[in-house]
Amino acid sequence: MEETDNFLKSLGFPHFRIHHAFNHFDFTKGGRRILVIGPMGSGKTEYSARVWRDSRIAAGKSASAEALTSTGGADRRRVVFIRSLLDSGRFPDYPDDALAYRGGYERCGDRTARIGNSFDLEEVIRRHPDAGTWIIDEAVFYDERIAYIIRRESERRNLVFIFPTLILNFRKEIFNPTARLLLELATDIFPLTAYCEHPDCLQDSFYTYRYYRVGGEECPAVYFDPLVIIGGDREKDDPLEPDYCTRCDAHHYLPGKQYTFLHLKPAGAAAARGDIAPLRDELAAIRERPEESLLYRNLENGDVGKNALKVPCMAEKAVIFLYGEQNLISRKQTAGLIRDLRLDADYIHRRLRDGGRSL
Repeated sequence: MEETDNFLKSLGFPHFRIHHAFNHFDFTKGGRRILVIGPMGSGKTEYSARVWRDSRIAAGKSASAEALTSTGGADRRRVVFIRSLLDSGRFPDYPDDALAYRGGYERCGDRTARIGNSFDLEEVIRRHPDAGTWIIDEAVFYDERIAYIIRRESERRNLVFIFPTLILNFRKEIFNPTARLLLELATDIFPLTAYCEHPDCLQDSFYTYRYYRVGGEECPAVYFDPLVIIGGDREKDDPLEPDYCTRCDAHHYLPGKQYTFLHLKPAGAAAARGDIAPLRDELAAIRERPEESLLYRNLENGDVGKNALKVPCMAEKAVIFLYGEQNLISRKQTAGLIRDLRLDADYIHRRLRDGGRSL
């Protein structure tokens, strides 16, 4: 355990307690910021439902218990569940006030809210001064400011915050700056795993895998696939809309990572210096003659990796990556590539909006 702690410190993370089992939730301990992390299907939201059920039991204790669970009028047995406004379509068959997870749900009544940003969270906390425990689902999807709102409220009023959330994206990287800040500010972490969802595997899975269905085949998303795609984790059969599952190391395919750093980003950097010809030529090859592209020659994982090229809008994905994420090509250059290569402008606009950018 000491070796693990030292390793985490060498990566720049603070000291925190890591838990490997779940007991009944302790509402007597205030000021905690608890990360519940793991891939999809690992039980992160179900953990939240257990906290909610425990709060109902703890609330039935005698009046003398309130002194153990309260600070400044906020009772940690009073739980509020927060979900993103973008997540409204994830569980369409459940009530609006449901704390929903795969396999069931809990009704939260007026102790649930939907927010879009950190300012919304401040307002909800102001409206519920008696609530001492706050469950914020998928907190990494909010602005970085939310991490400091949370630390301020936990230190000032001894509130407890629980974050059932992804920390790693489909690229197996820290999701975004908000995820990094939540890791830095966490006092406790509960890591969860799931079975790898490959049909031949029973290994533990830590990773979320993104893929597309094209003609009934599994086609893995390339490394430079748009980072944020709004649409939840509903199963889809549309080659433009991704599916997700959880996979172990052996079955988490991520073709195109080497290509991104060897070729795509350098071509974007050359475009930023004014030489857009190498990028234009490569995008034209991807779009019109994929087997002649550098991407095809650099795809890993054999036939599985080559399947990635069956997904439509591959050149569009490269443009979105270079403009929307890396800021290597300009708005004018992006518009010119769309025009000259006859790229799918609607797809590019839609995915840029998902990531909070626009043309």
